[in-house]
Amino acid sequence: MGRPQTVSSAIVVSAPRRPPPVRETGIVAWLRSNFFNNIHNSVLTLLAAWALLVTLPGFISWAVTEAVWLTDDPKVCRTAAGACWAVIAEKHRVMLFGTFPYDEHWRGVLVIAIVIGLSVVSGFKRFWSYWLFAAWLVAMGVILVLQLGGVFGLRETGTHEWGGLPLTLIMFVGTVVGGLPIAIFLALGRRSNLPVIKSLCIGMIEITRGVPLITVLFMASLMFPLFVPEELNIDKVIRAQIGMILFFGAYAAEIVRGGLQAIPRGQYEAADAAGLTYWEKTRKIILPQALRIVIPALMNDIIRAFKNTTFVSIIGLFDVLGATATALEDPLWVLYAPEAYMFIFVLYFCFCFSMSKYSEHVEHDLAKGRNF
Repeated sequence: MGRPQTVSSAIVVSAPRRPPPVRETGIVAWLRSNFFNNIHNSVLTLLAAWALLVTLPGFISWAVTEAVWLTDDPKVCRTAAGACWAVIAEKHRVMLFGTFPYDEHWRGVLVIAIVIGLSVVSGFKRFWSYWLFAAWLVAMGVILVLQLGGVFGLRETGTHEWGGLPLTLIMFVGTVVGGLPIAIFLALGRRSNLPVIKSLCIGMIEITRGVPLITVLFMASLMFPLFVPEELNIDKVIRAQIGMILFFGAYAAEIVRGGLQAIPRGQYEAADAAGLTYWEKTRKIILPQALRIVIPALMNDIIRAFKNTTFVSIIGLFDVLGATATALEDPLWVLYAPEAYMFIFVLYFCFCFSMSKYSEHVEHDLAKGRNF
């Protein structure tokens, strides 16, 4: 027998992992990829930085350090070198609630809280159910009670007293909730094979899209009462709401129709082969795909509907922008309109930016498993 061989075992220790290069991760990589990825973007970044260095210190001085934040005497603002944010503290109740009775502003606060609270809850997918729909119905009833009063010991307030942010939110929610179903039916009707249905839908869409929203509101407010019997007196807020619903529905219908046309023909044929009826095919297969495709464009139209609520001030309804203009008719504070309108700008931006980010979240959530 030969001599046994000795096998020596050695423990190999791997070297510690080296961190990635600084130029490929962290803040340096982010700056390079977003601001200095080519010569043109580098030049634009440097120009933007120079503009900020020139303007930002002066703006901060005007808006913060030398501004007047609280005072009930406008003469104090006239001697200050900065902004007069005191106009917001002085006029915020008129700006936010318009001509609604001063002692009843707590009702407007509740309306704002209900709409924003339910909107936030509706943003979470796990709450999407028939219960949420029922909650919105109950909320709409509560909002009408708070706005109209006359029951539960609440002071009765007519729609001519509505104003400010509650009116803006009510008009916006009513426009979207009422306009989206109309948009879907108009889009389906325009693609119908029935000539009468198709002609009616095309006429509705084209006539409504062919005129400005101001014209629609004027027709609803001034012309409509001339064509109906005197005993049929529909409230001006309701007439304006119907006009905005129809206007939004006509525009959104074309967006939905674009999504319907983007569905491959094979989806329709597969649904027909499965023996589904028209409404089953539309509800379970076609519409979910079409609405997912048009989320960005549809949200853009929803945001525009929120900003279009400012047009109601033309027919004598004081939304938050119209209420601000009314508040600034005070000759003691009229000089500080820029500060008041900057507050309204921030308010509108917060609402619109929130809807935009939510749309982006829904779009990414529905796109999971579809991007390859």
